[in-house]
Amino acid sequence: MERYKSAEKIYAAYGVNTEKAIEKIGSIPISVHCWQGDDVTGFDSGEALSGGIQTTGNYPGKARTPEELMEDIDKAFSLIPGIKKLNLHASYAVFDGEPADRDALRPEHFAKWVDFAKKRGIGLDFNPTFFSHPMVKDNLTLTSPDENVRKFWVEHGRRCLEISEYFAAETGFPCQMNIWIPDGYKDLPADRLSPRLRYIKSLDEILSVPYDKSKVYVTLESKVFGIGLESYTAGSAEFTLSYAMKAGIVPLMDNGHYHPTELVSDKISSLLAFNDKIALHVTRGVRWDSDHVTLFDDETREMMKEIVRNDALDRVLIATDYFDASVNRISAWVTGVRNVRKALLFALLEPSEQMKKLQDASDFTALMALGEEIKTLPFGDVWEEYLERCGLKNSYIDEIKDYEEKVLSKRR
Repeated sequence: MERYKSAEKIYAAYGVNTEKAIEKIGSIPISVHCWQGDDVTGFDSGEALSGGIQTTGNYPGKARTPEELMEDIDKAFSLIPGIKKLNLHASYAVFDGEPADRDALRPEHFAKWVDFAKKRGIGLDFNPTFFSHPMVKDNLTLTSPDENVRKFWVEHGRRCLEISEYFAAETGFPCQMNIWIPDGYKDLPADRLSPRLRYIKSLDEILSVPYDKSKVYVTLESKVFGIGLESYTAGSAEFTLSYAMKAGIVPLMDNGHYHPTELVSDKISSLLAFNDKIALHVTRGVRWDSDHVTLFDDETREMMKEIVRNDALDRVLIATDYFDASVNRISAWVTGVRNVRKALLFALLEPSEQMKKLQDASDFTALMALGEEIKTLPFGDVWEEYLERCGLKNSYIDEIKDYEEKVLSKRR
């Protein structure tokens, strides 16, 4: 407390109110991806992971059942401060009776997840699962020239819209339904246009289903490439942004889904200029879209600064998306999601109005000096104060190791 009081005064000298920042940071929802807990396996098909996705590592304690995954999510959530949502893929359907294929999924197949969310007072987000399934033919789904394949996946998307509206109605929170497909080719295609035209047709057919746009935010995510799909991806950044604008849905940027020299932080303001809402999947790509655990690194901080600087906290839907099986999966969840919230707090403690004035006055010397000066302000003391008010500590490894010994180690 004494260190925080000192930090409060230091930040006040820069015109920053730490109390307002702490109050604000806890109210920003972060949608936490369920698939970190079981390496994106899901429960519906038993198929090997596909679609250009790969999880590496074999750390013991992977969740094998819905009950184990829910238990692990509870543990992770208990160590993550602030408002959270849970982000599900369609492959996490829970069947009490006869299983249903993805083109026949119904709200009742997710009733256990709704019960889970309602008991914890959290919202649910959703993703159709266009991978790890026998109907992914030649690495194609919504862009397939095989009409049986294409129509199967269109129906899957339509079913997911119904389920998303069910989530919103039951939990009382809007549901973000994100569409991402892996469709592409390993080598140079002879025809780049036709798959994209089929993708437009498929998306149009999915979105022809009436839904309440105040309760369901449909987002569309791009991809630069995937394993085995290195030469061409139908859902490129240019395609998804153009379609989102045409259809009036929300563009989603995953900061691992671009070329290594591209920065999502530089793109956020452009999208905010033309869209009421945008969405982010926050991850960490290492040389490629590798979905490493999010760190408190330059790009994570810069993305959150862009949201805060542009007063867009109510316009940007923030979710995490990574999967690492080389470390304790609970720790991966906690570390990554904490770092997103930590970066948001860091951004809220920036004297952004003062910095904007320096930019507009073309005083770039003072702007650079101030930007460097604030990097060494006692941010850690404010972060620890926030955690303490949430009943948490900065260090969580002992609690995770205890859970590993008592719970995860028993999963042999």
